[in-house]
Amino acid sequence: MRGMIDMLQNVKGTYDFFGKEQALRRKVQRTLREAFELYDFDEMDSTIINELEFLTSKYAGGDEIIKEMYQFNDQRKRSLGLRYDLTIPFAKVIALNPGIELPYRRYEMGKVFRDGPVKKGRLREFLQCDVDVVGIKGPEAEAELMQLAVDVFRRLDIPVVLKWNNRRFLEEMLIAIGVPALESLSVMLTLDKLAKIGTDGVRLELADKGLDKRLIDAILELIESSCRSLEELANKCGIQDSIGTKEAAELRGIIREIGLEHACQFDPFLSRGLSFYTGTVYEIFDATNGYSSSLGGGGRYDAIIGQLVGRDEVEYQAVGLSFGMESIMALLEERTIQTEQASVVVIPVGVTVVEVLQTAALLRENGLRAKLDTSGRKLKNILATVSSSGIRYVLLLGESEWKAGMVRLKDMEERTEREVTLDEAIYLMED
Repeated sequence: MRGMIDMLQNVKGTYDFFGKEQALRRKVQRTLREAFELYDFDEMDSTIINELEFLTSKYAGGDEIIKEMYQFNDQRKRSLGLRYDLTIPFAKVIALNPGIELPYRRYEMGKVFRDGPVKKGRLREFLQCDVDVVGIKGPEAEAELMQLAVDVFRRLDIPVVLKWNNRRFLEEMLIAIGVPALESLSVMLTLDKLAKIGTDGVRLELADKGLDKRLIDAILELIESSCRSLEELANKCGIQDSIGTKEAAELRGIIREIGLEHACQFDPFLSRGLSFYTGTVYEIFDATNGYSSSLGGGGRYDAIIGQLVGRDEVEYQAVGLSFGMESIMALLEERTIQTEQASVVVIPVGVTVVEVLQTAALLRENGLRAKLDTSGRKLKNILATVSSSGIRYVLLLGESEWKAGMVRLKDMEERTEREVTLDEAIYLMED
């Protein structure tokens, strides 16, 4: 029988966050939220538990994601699952609320769950931070989300490169070299792993999928050729006037015009792992190559919402971008980043707990973050702790001063102490 200590262990791939780590997480989330709202996105909170049939439908995340989905039955034996991303539940909200005025712009921060391999920056219970736009057909929607991504990481002081592609363009290239249309999605998902598994890994995986050797050779010849630009690949495959080529060229033009070309890099074999993307896709990486996992990604998914409402012929144009909170945290964990802390520590020296709480309430009403120390330790030990923590002010509430309507304010930075009224202390700490 397992001991209590064993049962108290967290499930692999799940963590509790507290103290400085949680403070840093909140700081990152606050940065994201401020940027999302600056770009005029409205907040949403979608359901975590969903019908299994909905989550596993052909309009959802695809076979590879479904393998990692947490599935269970409730007391009424209904088959349910935990959301594995925020995009599919968002599509459901739009489908269930046809009266929403378009274009509609939303952001959401919430936990998602995947029963997949655990590694640094990849957990089984993790926070996603998404923005989505529904109702804009043109590439300006993708360009604005790319702009947002670059802006967010600038605010976080993380240099990034945003790799982008058009899945329609990639599919057109594959079909042009002989890949059957029905096989193109499977091939794209393998090509998406090119940076991780290399050309030899791509060859092995395509062979395992039963692809003809002649086609595998043609695919390898394409990815090993010196052609890398949009024009070179389009000319090589004879798709200069295709829809995907035109879409990619239009977006590239906007990227250049708005000054994002330094951060946005065209990657002709990027497709992302989810099967619902229909056009532009993008993924964000650490520009210093110090951290290999993706920091975020997204793309256009015009088909899902119409299919969910049973109207395949109707497109709800949609584009999304997801920031990987755990990857961002894994990248930041080695940094020394200042998180918010108390402005002042209130220490009673002969006054009652009630008087301490009343004083702290007045400080907080004036926007000062107040910490109470009622530990009863020696004053010199408390002051040493405050000094080492970097908190600037200490408010000493002595019995005689309190009766005279005064307090003692210590400035730990300037090493000064003065007897003032509480209002004067507040004024000095706000200055």
